[in-house]
Amino acid sequence: MKPVRRAVHGILLLDKPAGISSNRALQLAKRLFNADKAGHTGSLDPLATGLLPICFGEATKIAGYLLGSRKAYAAQCRLGVTTTTDDAEGEVVQIRPVPSLDDAAIEAALAPLRGRIVQVPPAYSAIKQGGVPLYKRARRGEDVVVPSREVEVHRLELERRDGDILDLHVECGSGTYVRSLARELGERLGCGAHLTALRRVWVEAFRDPHMHTLNELEHIAANGDTRVLDGLLLPLEAGVGALPSLLLDAEQTRRLRHGQRFSISGHAPKPLCRALDAQGRLLALAQVDADATVHVLRGFNLASDGD
Repeated sequence: MKPVRRAVHGILLLDKPAGISSNRALQLAKRLFNADKAGHTGSLDPLATGLLPICFGEATKIAGYLLGSRKAYAAQCRLGVTTTTDDAEGEVVQIRPVPSLDDAAIEAALAPLRGRIVQVPPAYSAIKQGGVPLYKRARRGEDVVVPSREVEVHRLELERRDGDILDLHVECGSGTYVRSLARELGERLGCGAHLTALRRVWVEAFRDPHMHTLNELEHIAANGDTRVLDGLLLPLEAGVGALPSLLLDAEQTRRLRHGQRFSISGHAPKPLCRALDAQGRLLALAQVDADATVHVLRGFNLASDGD
């Protein structure tokens, strides 16, 4: 008999281990919390470790907002070797000698990879064509044509060099493949490269995250006290705290909870904001239109209707 799942609401800052997919990490965390609903906010490759925010219950409604957030990584790549997957999990395609390089040469190769750039994602990626992920087509030996895309690379800096191994700090927007940055850097240096390690260190809403490992969660769950597990969760508000707020009075709160539109005076248009009740509790993600009409984008069932 399947266990009865419970309602869990909040955000877990999981430190994903290497060797498993993000979806596998999500399912393990969901089982440990015995939660009825969960989703993650941006996949990490099996090779990668680090911050994987997992949203439970009502927090799944903000997962899409977190997906588009700026993210930071500690990345390591090896010069002179290219692989089928652009990382250490793929088969070696080519080995080339690494030319004599100084920091200035590396900086010259990094510079064009910053800002708004056009990037070709790896052939072994989760991008779908005709409903099929590219990595499945590649594994079947099909010819994979990967469409390019525009991405934003806010920072790309050399942190350390040890022979042919480069440690990089990367800050980028949604949809950026760090594996592709490593590949392109190697080509610009004339020797090729692939990613050997990747750790996500923060995402925009959680710049100084206190992460929890699966081993830690398993130890707590084994003791059977769900209150301790639930105490690790951040409130939903933690994921949207940077948004401007819209404080509503009792009548406006009532109308919002009943799905009614209303106008609010004295507010400039806001494309995305937090609608709060008089006690400062989160009610919804909303927008204020040019005519001061409040339009609910996502409503939350967190505050008691009787208050």
